[in-house]
Amino acid sequence: MLIRFIFLFALILHCVTCAAEDWRQFRGTLNNGIVTGPALPDTLDHIAWKIDLKGRGVSSPIIVGDRVFVTSSQGVHQNRLVVNCYDTDNGNELWQREFWATGRTICHKKMAVATPTPASDGERIFAFYSSNDVICLDLEGNLQWYRGLTYDFPNVSNSLGMASSLIVKNGIVVCMAENDTESFTFGLDAIDGTTRWQIDRPRKANWTSPVVWPGEEPWVLLQSSKGVAAVDVNTGETAWEYLDGASTIPSLTINGQVAYVPSHGLTAIRPGISDPKTPKIIWQSGQLSPATASPIVYENRVYVANRAGVVSCADIENGKRIWQARMKGPFSASPIISSGKMYAVNERGLAQILQIKQDGGEVISTHDFQDTFLATPSASNGALYLRSDQHLWKIK
Repeated sequence: MLIRFIFLFALILHCVTCAAEDWRQFRGTLNNGIVTGPALPDTLDHIAWKIDLKGRGVSSPIIVGDRVFVTSSQGVHQNRLVVNCYDTDNGNELWQREFWATGRTICHKKMAVATPTPASDGERIFAFYSSNDVICLDLEGNLQWYRGLTYDFPNVSNSLGMASSLIVKNGIVVCMAENDTESFTFGLDAIDGTTRWQIDRPRKANWTSPVVWPGEEPWVLLQSSKGVAAVDVNTGETAWEYLDGASTIPSLTINGQVAYVPSHGLTAIRPGISDPKTPKIIWQSGQLSPATASPIVYENRVYVANRAGVVSCADIENGKRIWQARMKGPFSASPIISSGKMYAVNERGLAQILQIKQDGGEVISTHDFQDTFLATPSASNGALYLRSDQHLWKIK
């Protein structure tokens, strides 16, 4: 009996460890940009492999086990929606699936129809596109279900393109399809794609992504021009709201029980202190104003990069800026952090590693990939995955 218990415990621990080392959605499985597995390399010069990608895409790769998944859009009108699966060890293509878009594929030239980052629950891949098509595949590429949200709601579209990434929590795929006309967020059943809930959202173009609340509460946080809503992922009911406005481009991040929202610069809010329906504002700082890249919290400090590439480091307790460091921008991709090092890639393809110190930051490694980079880096098992408009790299 004891031997069986030890075996089961070891198996559970192994599964938890594997999940922790996956990178299952935008900014990682926990949506916070922090690498929890083995440390990433100290230099960007060791390229394990490089893949030529077909079509266009701004979405980040996701990693599940020994497979990396990438979405793209192909054709003159970007109306062929593609999902590719590659072996993480050697970069060999394992499969490719193509589908026709059912919604609008018009978007800004800087973006692509494949801008939203896909997500995974460890068993399935959920791919979302600016055409508001949601595709569910198993890990072998077999189609499980397909939803054309614009087919059901013709006005759910944005002439500049949709960019909100998917998240998965409690068997629900959260899909933000927010725009100036018919604006919704959907909770789709991960098994069959049926709508578990659907809520009206502010009618204004929005490119932020939902964020999973890390506590026991079943919340996902939805950011918009009006502020932040904490929604019960099981029911779609709003638990609490912050209604003092927020950015529609960089997404909030969460550390512990505090959300750091791009609002009035940067605003730290904590729910449930005095009023369960209205979170308390811990602090606001106009000096910490993210441009496109989302803020990131690491070891009691919050980091914000402006468009020029200046990184500001502030105390998470009071928002007071501690130091600034200059990197070479401009940045659209959000940074990630591993073992005290920040990994960031600017729009022109210059990747940089910033060594984080108590009193400052120092760039310790750079590599010019000479390509357009808008996608946030991904990481798994000590390797860095970088996706440009044309290529996918593994740095080990």
